[in-house]
Amino acid sequence: MTSPTDLPELAGLPLFSPTTPTPPAASRPASPAAPPSAAGATSLLARRRAARSAAGHLSMAPSVDWSLVRALRGSAAKELAEALGDRPGVDQAETRALGEQIVDDLVRAHVSAAAVAGQPADRALATALRTAVLDSLFGLGRLQPLVDNPDLTDIELYGDTTILIWADGRVTEGPTVADTDEELIEELAFLASQQRRQRTFSPASPLLDLRLDVGARLAAHAWVSRRPCAVIRLHRLQMATLADLVARGMLPPDLHTFLARALRVKLTFVVAGAQGSGKTTLLRAMCAEFDPLESVTTIETEFELHLDEMPERHRRVHALEMRPGSGERLADGSMAGAVNLDDLARLGWRLNTERIILGEVRGPEIMEMFNIMGGGAGGLCTVHASDARTAINRMVTLALGAGTTAQYARAQVADLIDLVVHVAVATDDTGRKHRWVSEVLYLEANGDGGLATTVVWKAGEDRVARLVHMPPALAEALNWRG
Repeated sequence: MTSPTDLPELAGLPLFSPTTPTPPAASRPASPAAPPSAAGATSLLARRRAARSAAGHLSMAPSVDWSLVRALRGSAAKELAEALGDRPGVDQAETRALGEQIVDDLVRAHVSAAAVAGQPADRALATALRTAVLDSLFGLGRLQPLVDNPDLTDIELYGDTTILIWADGRVTEGPTVADTDEELIEELAFLASQQRRQRTFSPASPLLDLRLDVGARLAAHAWVSRRPCAVIRLHRLQMATLADLVARGMLPPDLHTFLARALRVKLTFVVAGAQGSGKTTLLRAMCAEFDPLESVTTIETEFELHLDEMPERHRRVHALEMRPGSGERLADGSMAGAVNLDDLARLGWRLNTERIILGEVRGPEIMEMFNIMGGGAGGLCTVHASDARTAINRMVTLALGAGTTAQYARAQVADLIDLVVHVAVATDDTGRKHRWVSEVLYLEANGDGGLATTVVWKAGEDRVARLVHMPPALAEALNWRG
């Protein structure tokens, strides 16, 4: 294999300047058509780029000509696909090695052609070009340094504008990762096509949701808005336990004890909270209380829990992800190749599962959540809500949207869900975000088929949850004393 140190030592070739000739258009991967930009955007975006450069935000030095990178990546992707077509069964490591060899050859050819034309090259810049092409082919391209930064939790892209959200709550502008709307769309489409679970991003499929191979979650849209946009959520606390969250001030030690006991006796939970409050982090930490040999099935629209990637904690995990289908509709109106929540839930019960976890309930899947919670002990899921009681009302509203009655929906919630845990989030004057468990409700069915709730834990102004009242039935189930 060719290594970057074997590249010709040529001094000063402007490989990365805007004037560097790029391969002909025929050699570049085609980009889906971009939606029209807002009027007058060009000069405004140029001023934004200049301002970011002057501000000295996160650098991505040495700066490369990304049109050249994209062209070389397109050539490399084509060659790699052809080579893999002749070698079935190649694993990921071999694919990477083959890709590196192809990229080395392409970079060498580009440097040699420039040298023949009388343009000297710099080894450091050639190596940077190689790294950039490999990052674009196997990683996230210009996004890679941002994703690799452990202090970032979210990356938002609005055309060529990059907004960074830091772990301490700060919001800043970041380096440009796409110079035009068309380039952002091209990068998102390529990224979607390269994931292990491929997605399509095009005018026919303008909404994109996928789990990146680095463990982050990406949501994007174009053609339904003036400009393409994307949001990447980075899961930085994947290995957090309830003890870790106690240390971070998210909950007190006695609430940790309470949750651990409730999980061990397999009560059913709904974890509620606003966007970015830490619902998934808390749910994942709660799962760390399971017996390592307990059989667990997770069902998600995009992988976020990652329990199957923690074999030291979870030895028996079936991690299932819904699949949107190919875009072609069948006679019954369903999408060809789609695998929906119903399909995965039915599969889950055939897998010797002791506990099913539904990642998030946002719509008609509430009915399948009822089936999951009623089909076995210890089910868990998350729901967006501003407080614990709103979470109950939201579940009832979602069930109404699925065609049930309010009485039926409230009866199902009462019968099937034991505890609602709400996570609150607030931003202080410095911009730092604080997250804490604000309330825990115990749910019971009352005599007339309705729903009764009891506040078990409640946080005060100091954001520390304290025990308010322990219902006798719950105390008995948990063997709670005191």
